Amino acid sequence: MKKIISLVVPCFNEQETIPLFYETVEQIKPQLRGYEVEYYFINDGSSDNTLNILRKLHENNKKDVHYVSFSRNFGKEAALYAGLKSVTGDYVAVMDVDLQDPPEQLCPMLAGIEDEGYDIVGTRRTDRKGEPVIRSFFSKLFYKMINKISHTQFIDGVRDFRLMTRQVVNSILEMSEYNRFSKGLFSWVGFKTKYLEYTNQDRIAGKTSWTFWGLFKYSVEGIINFSEAPLYIASYVGTGSFIISVISLIFIVCRKLLFGGSVNGWASLVSVILLIGGIQLFCLGILGRYVGNIYLEVKRRPIYIIQEKK
Repeated sequence: MKKIISLVVPCFNEQETIPLFYETVEQIKPQLRGYEVEYYFINDGSSDNTLNILRKLHENNKKDVHYVSFSRNFGKEAALYAGLKSVTGDYVAVMDVDLQDPPEQLCPMLAGIEDEGYDIVGTRRTDRKGEPVIRSFFSKLFYKMINKISHTQFIDGVRDFRLMTRQVVNSILEMSEYNRFSKGLFSWVGFKTKYLEYTNQDRIAGKTSWTFWGLFKYSVEGIINFSEAPLYIASYVGTGSFIISVISLIFIVCRKLLFGGSVNGWASLVSVILLIGGIQLFCLGILGRYVGNIYLEVKRRPIYIIQEKK
């Protein structure tokens, strides 16, 4: 019985790229050492013709092409989790459908696992050509920041695109948390890992659904999920504010006793009150993000809802 490589491919409004992706992977299949390839496309609540295209692909190749369609948009993290739960292959690859993850990399990935003994072979971009400058700047800043405050290693430029053994996939599936950050989970589970470098690839068609604000929120989620540093920052800021307030109070009382008179200037007093209030709200905001994540976890709502599956 031939071994199987399963491809997990999240899709959100990707009607233009799906046929191109499928054709490209089919072209490199003969190079995959005789492995069979099964596709698991995850339709993440697309509003275009994505689902109909997946239905047609499945009808033309029921043995190898499968799809899971959500009842609405649950996000890429939910799509990745659904895909990993659905696949049956001996090796599992996570890929983007827009061909920014070059399918031809599957060949050296497979060699890295079978010939070199790695459990995970991932990919890393060596440049950010074609990406907006401000996005590149904040992306690099994110990696520098999270690596300083987290015990989990995050390598700059690493993509979700990777080939994993079944053991690695099973380990990831054991973590059924609601708030997911796959880049961190892939790194957190450990295992012997290798990264293949390649230059940045442009989308083959269509437009990305990621916005700057969406990436920013995704980065915050990663920091919250893999670091307690923001809580320490809130504690340090609160402690520092308290110490400064006590010193100021002692100074005011001593000046009153020694020199008499009252402290002039209600405007400066209001400014101080606003400053302290702002610090308190800032700290509450940090605490609120962690409490919010706890709230979502304890409700135990499903990570996604499947409307159709083939």
